[in-house]
Amino acid sequence: MRQIFPLEGPELAVVSDVTPGPPPDAVRALAALYRNGQHDAEPDRLWLRANMVASADGAATIAQRSGGLGGPADRMVFTVLRSLTDVILVGAGTARAERYRPVNRARIWSGLRAADAPPPPIAVISASLDFSGCTVLLDDAPADAQTIVITSAVAADRAGALPRRARVVTAGKDRVDVRRALAALGDLGYRQVLCEGGPHLLAQLTVAGLLDELCLTVSPLLAAGAADRILAGPTDAAAQPVARLGLAHLLTHEGFLLSRYERLSH
Repeated sequence: MRQIFPLEGPELAVVSDVTPGPPPDAVRALAALYRNGQHDAEPDRLWLRANMVASADGAATIAQRSGGLGGPADRMVFTVLRSLTDVILVGAGTARAERYRPVNRARIWSGLRAADAPPPPIAVISASLDFSGCTVLLDDAPADAQTIVITSAVAADRAGALPRRARVVTAGKDRVDVRRALAALGDLGYRQVLCEGGPHLLAQLTVAGLLDELCLTVSPLLAAGAADRILAGPTDAAAQPVARLGLAHLLTHEGFLLSRYERLSH
Protein backbone atom coordinates (compact mmCIF):
# COMPACT_ATOMS: atom_id res chain seq x y z
CA MET A 1 0.00 0.00 0.00
CA ARG A 2 1.33 3.44 -0.84
CA GLN A 3 0.27 7.04 -0.45
CA ILE A 4 -0.30 8.90 -3.72
CA PHE A 5 -1.72 12.14 -2.32
CA PRO A 6 -0.73 14.69 -1.11
CA LEU A 7 2.78 13.42 -1.81
CA GLU A 8 3.80 9.97 -2.88
CA GLY A 9 5.07 8.15 0.16
CA PRO A 10 6.90 4.92 0.90
CA GLU A 11 5.29 1.53 0.57
CA LEU A 12 3.49 0.29 3.69
CA ALA A 13 3.18 -3.41 4.37
CA VAL A 14 -0.44 -4.54 4.51
CA VAL A 15 -1.13 -6.15 7.89
CA SER A 16 -4.58 -7.75 7.89
CA ASP A 17 -4.31 -9.80 11.08
CA VAL A 18 -3.85 -8.42 14.59
CA THR A 19 -1.03 -10.04 16.52
CA PRO A 20 -0.10 -9.74 20.22
CA GLY A 21 2.35 -7.11 21.32
CA PRO A 22 3.17 -3.64 19.97
CA PRO A 23 1.73 -2.74 16.55
CA PRO A 24 4.12 -3.22 13.62
CA ASP A 25 5.70 -0.12 12.08
CA ALA A 26 3.29 -0.23 9.12
CA VAL A 27 0.29 -0.15 11.45
CA ARG A 28 1.72 2.77 13.43
CA ALA A 29 2.44 4.66 10.21
CA LEU A 30 -1.10 4.10 8.96
CA ALA A 31 -2.56 5.17 12.31
CA ALA A 32 -0.50 8.38 12.14
CA LEU A 33 -2.11 9.20 8.79
CA TYR A 34 -5.59 8.77 10.21
CA ARG A 35 -4.75 10.73 13.36
CA ASN A 36 -3.92 13.84 11.34
CA GLY A 37 -7.48 15.14 11.51
CA GLN A 38 -8.80 18.41 12.81
CA HIS A 39 -9.88 16.55 15.93
CA ASP A 40 -6.30 16.71 17.16
CA ALA A 41 -6.64 20.49 17.37
CA GLU A 42 -9.98 20.27 19.22
CA PRO A 43 -9.68 17.15 21.41
CA ASP A 44 -12.65 18.09 23.61
CA ARG A 45 -15.10 18.39 20.70
CA LEU A 46 -17.02 15.34 19.54
CA TRP A 47 -15.62 14.23 16.16
CA LEU A 48 -17.72 12.04 13.87
CA ARG A 49 -15.83 9.95 11.33
CA ALA A 50 -17.48 7.51 8.91
CA ASN A 51 -15.77 4.51 7.32
CA MET A 52 -17.44 3.11 4.21
CA VAL A 53 -16.64 1.00 1.16
CA ALA A 54 -18.18 1.19 -2.32
CA SER A 55 -17.76 -0.47 -5.69
CA ALA A 56 -16.39 1.50 -8.64
CA ASP A 57 -19.99 2.07 -9.78
CA GLY A 58 -21.09 3.29 -6.35
CA ALA A 59 -22.74 0.27 -4.71
CA ALA A 60 -22.33 0.12 -0.93
CA THR A 61 -23.12 -3.60 -0.70
CA ILE A 62 -23.09 -6.86 -2.63
CA ALA A 63 -25.92 -9.21 -1.68
CA GLN A 64 -26.87 -6.72 1.06
CA ARG A 65 -23.48 -6.93 2.77
CA SER A 66 -20.36 -4.80 2.46
CA GLY A 67 -17.82 -7.56 3.11
CA GLY A 68 -17.61 -8.67 -0.52
CA LEU A 69 -16.32 -5.24 -1.54
CA GLY A 70 -13.27 -5.11 0.73
CA GLY A 71 -9.70 -6.31 0.46
CA PRO A 72 -6.61 -6.69 2.68
CA ALA A 73 -5.76 -2.97 2.78
CA ASP A 74 -9.37 -2.06 3.49
CA ARG A 75 -9.46 -4.53 6.37
CA MET A 76 -6.24 -3.01 7.75
CA VAL A 77 -7.79 0.48 7.70
CA PHE A 78 -10.97 -0.94 9.27
CA THR A 79 -8.98 -2.39 12.17
CA VAL A 80 -6.85 0.72 12.67
CA LEU A 81 -9.92 2.99 12.74
CA ARG A 82 -11.63 0.74 15.27
CA SER A 83 -8.45 0.78 17.35
CA LEU A 84 -8.38 4.59 17.38
CA THR A 85 -12.03 5.30 18.18
CA ASP A 86 -13.93 5.70 21.46
CA VAL A 87 -17.25 4.24 20.25
CA ILE A 88 -18.62 2.66 17.06
CA LEU A 89 -22.00 3.91 15.81
CA VAL A 90 -24.13 1.75 13.50
CA GLY A 91 -27.72 1.48 12.33
CA ALA A 92 -29.75 -1.52 13.42
CA GLY A 93 -30.27 -2.69 9.83
CA THR A 94 -26.53 -2.89 9.28
CA ALA A 95 -26.01 -4.56 12.65
CA ARG A 96 -28.49 -7.26 11.63
CA ALA A 97 -27.22 -7.71 8.05
CA GLU A 98 -23.55 -7.82 9.06
CA ARG A 99 -24.14 -9.93 12.20
CA TYR A 100 -22.41 -7.41 14.46
CA ARG A 101 -20.63 -8.62 17.57
CA PRO A 102 -18.91 -6.75 20.40
CA VAL A 103 -15.39 -5.63 19.57
CA ASN A 104 -12.93 -8.29 20.65
CA ARG A 105 -9.78 -6.98 22.36
CA ALA A 106 -7.75 -9.48 20.37
CA ARG A 107 -8.94 -7.96 17.07
CA ILE A 108 -7.88 -4.35 17.64
CA TRP A 109 -4.43 -2.86 18.17
CA SER A 110 -4.40 -2.09 21.89
CA GLY A 111 -1.08 -0.31 21.44
CA LEU A 112 -2.91 2.44 19.52
CA ARG A 113 -5.21 3.12 22.48
CA ALA A 114 -4.66 4.70 25.86
CA ALA A 115 -3.20 2.33 28.43
CA ASP A 116 -5.85 -0.01 29.88
CA ALA A 117 -8.58 1.51 27.67
CA PRO A 118 -11.49 -0.89 27.09
CA PRO A 119 -12.41 -1.87 23.54
CA PRO A 120 -14.83 0.56 21.88
CA PRO A 121 -18.46 -0.31 22.55
CA ILE A 122 -20.99 -0.61 19.74
CA ALA A 123 -23.80 1.98 19.79
CA VAL A 124 -26.80 0.87 17.72
CA ILE A 125 -29.49 3.29 16.59
CA SER A 126 -32.80 1.42 16.46
CA ALA A 127 -36.38 2.63 16.25
CA SER A 128 -37.87 -0.88 16.23
CA LEU A 129 -35.59 -2.61 18.75
CA ASP A 130 -35.38 -5.51 16.31
CA PHE A 131 -32.10 -7.28 17.02
CA SER A 132 -32.88 -10.57 15.33
CA GLY A 133 -29.72 -12.27 14.17
CA CYS A 134 -27.38 -10.18 16.32
CA THR A 135 -28.31 -11.03 19.89
CA VAL A 136 -24.63 -11.82 20.56
CA LEU A 137 -24.05 -8.07 20.30
CA LEU A 138 -26.31 -7.57 23.31
CA ASP A 139 -25.53 -10.72 25.27
CA ASP A 140 -21.75 -10.99 25.05
CA ALA A 141 -20.46 -7.42 25.36
CA PRO A 142 -17.92 -7.01 28.19
CA ALA A 143 -18.99 -5.06 31.27
CA ASP A 144 -16.58 -2.21 30.49
CA ALA A 145 -17.81 -1.86 26.90
CA GLN A 146 -21.48 -2.79 27.05
CA THR A 147 -23.53 -2.30 23.90
CA ILE A 148 -25.45 0.97 23.76
CA VAL A 149 -28.95 0.98 22.24
CA ILE A 150 -30.10 4.44 21.12
CA THR A 151 -33.83 4.61 20.52
CA SER A 152 -36.88 6.85 20.91
CA ALA A 153 -38.70 7.40 24.19
CA VAL A 154 -41.76 5.61 22.80
CA ALA A 155 -39.72 2.56 21.80
CA ALA A 156 -37.83 2.62 25.09
CA ASP A 157 -41.04 1.63 26.85
CA ARG A 158 -40.46 -1.77 25.26
CA ALA A 159 -36.77 -1.88 26.21
CA GLY A 160 -37.48 -4.17 29.13
CA ALA A 161 -37.23 -7.01 26.64
CA LEU A 162 -33.56 -6.17 26.00
CA PRO A 163 -30.85 -7.97 27.96
CA ARG A 164 -29.78 -6.14 31.10
CA ARG A 165 -26.24 -5.78 29.80
CA ALA A 166 -27.38 -3.36 27.07
CA ARG A 167 -27.35 0.32 27.97
CA VAL A 168 -30.49 2.02 26.64
CA VAL A 169 -30.35 5.73 25.73
CA THR A 170 -33.30 7.75 24.43
CA ALA A 171 -32.81 10.40 21.77
CA GLY A 172 -36.15 11.84 20.71
CA LYS A 173 -39.77 11.18 21.62
CA ASP A 174 -41.43 9.43 18.66
CA ARG A 175 -38.37 8.84 16.48
CA VAL A 176 -34.61 8.83 16.94
CA ASP A 177 -33.10 12.28 16.50
CA VAL A 178 -29.52 11.83 15.29
CA ARG A 179 -28.43 15.16 16.79
CA ARG A 180 -29.63 14.02 20.20
CA ALA A 181 -28.05 10.62 19.62
CA LEU A 182 -24.61 12.19 19.04
CA ALA A 183 -25.11 14.52 22.00
CA ALA A 184 -25.95 11.51 24.19
CA LEU A 185 -22.70 9.81 23.20
CA GLY A 186 -20.86 13.00 24.04
CA ASP A 187 -22.56 13.10 27.44
CA LEU A 188 -21.26 9.58 28.07
CA GLY A 189 -17.73 10.88 27.56
CA TYR A 190 -17.08 9.68 24.01
CA ARG A 191 -15.26 12.19 21.81
CA GLN A 192 -14.21 10.16 18.78
CA VAL A 193 -17.18 8.44 17.14
CA LEU A 194 -16.76 6.03 14.23
CA CYS A 195 -19.86 5.45 12.11
CA GLU A 196 -19.81 2.22 10.09
CA GLY A 197 -23.15 2.81 8.38
CA GLY A 198 -25.48 1.90 7.03
CA PRO A 199 -26.23 4.27 4.17
CA HIS A 200 -29.54 5.52 5.61
CA LEU A 201 -27.99 6.42 8.97
CA LEU A 202 -25.01 8.07 7.29
CA ALA A 203 -27.34 10.15 5.12
CA GLN A 204 -29.22 11.37 8.20
CA LEU A 205 -25.99 12.29 9.97
CA THR A 206 -24.66 14.12 6.92
CA VAL A 207 -27.84 16.07 6.22
CA ALA A 208 -27.89 17.08 9.89
CA GLY A 209 -24.41 18.57 9.44
CA LEU A 210 -22.82 16.19 11.94
CA LEU A 211 -20.26 14.38 9.78
CA ASP A 212 -16.69 15.67 10.18
CA GLU A 213 -14.74 13.08 8.21
CA LEU A 214 -15.33 10.39 5.61
CA CYS A 215 -12.97 7.47 5.05
CA LEU A 216 -13.98 5.81 1.79
CA THR A 217 -12.55 2.75 0.08
CA VAL A 218 -13.37 2.43 -3.62
CA SER A 219 -13.21 -1.22 -4.66
CA PRO A 220 -12.11 -2.22 -8.19
CA LEU A 221 -15.39 -4.05 -8.78
CA LEU A 222 -18.53 -3.30 -10.74
CA ALA A 223 -21.58 -4.40 -8.77
CA ALA A 224 -24.56 -3.29 -10.90
CA GLY A 225 -27.94 -4.15 -9.35
CA ALA A 226 -29.97 -1.85 -7.12
CA ALA A 227 -27.73 -1.55 -4.06
CA ASP A 228 -27.73 1.71 -2.10
CA ARG A 229 -24.96 4.25 -2.41
CA ILE A 230 -23.00 5.03 0.77
CA LEU A 231 -25.65 7.68 1.49
CA ALA A 232 -29.19 6.57 0.79
CA GLY A 233 -32.76 7.56 1.43
CA PRO A 234 -34.66 10.86 1.16
CA THR A 235 -32.95 14.05 2.23
CA ASP A 236 -34.18 17.58 2.85
CA ALA A 237 -31.58 18.97 0.49
CA ALA A 238 -31.82 16.63 -2.49
CA ALA A 239 -31.17 19.42 -5.01
CA GLN A 240 -28.01 20.66 -3.29
CA PRO A 241 -24.81 19.07 -1.97
CA VAL A 242 -25.19 18.40 1.75
CA ALA A 243 -21.46 18.71 2.51
CA ARG A 244 -18.29 19.92 0.82
CA LEU A 245 -15.19 17.87 1.47
CA GLY A 246 -11.45 18.34 1.20
CA LEU A 247 -9.23 15.38 0.32
CA ALA A 248 -6.76 14.78 3.18
CA HIS A 249 -4.99 11.74 1.75
CA LEU A 250 -5.29 8.99 -0.84
CA LEU A 251 -3.75 5.53 -0.65
CA THR A 252 -3.76 2.72 -3.18
CA HIS A 253 -3.28 -1.05 -3.04
CA GLU A 254 -4.02 -3.67 -5.70
CA GLY A 255 -6.51 -1.42 -7.49
CA PHE A 256 -8.27 -0.23 -4.32
CA LEU A 257 -8.36 3.51 -3.55
CA LEU A 258 -8.47 4.41 0.15
CA SER A 259 -9.32 8.04 0.76
CA ARG A 260 -9.85 10.29 3.74
CA TYR A 261 -11.93 13.46 3.39
CA GLU A 262 -12.59 16.18 5.94
CA ARG A 263 -15.60 18.46 5.87
CA LEU A 264 -14.52 21.93 4.80
CA SER A 265 -17.15 23.92 6.70
CA HIS A 266 -20.35 23.55 8.68
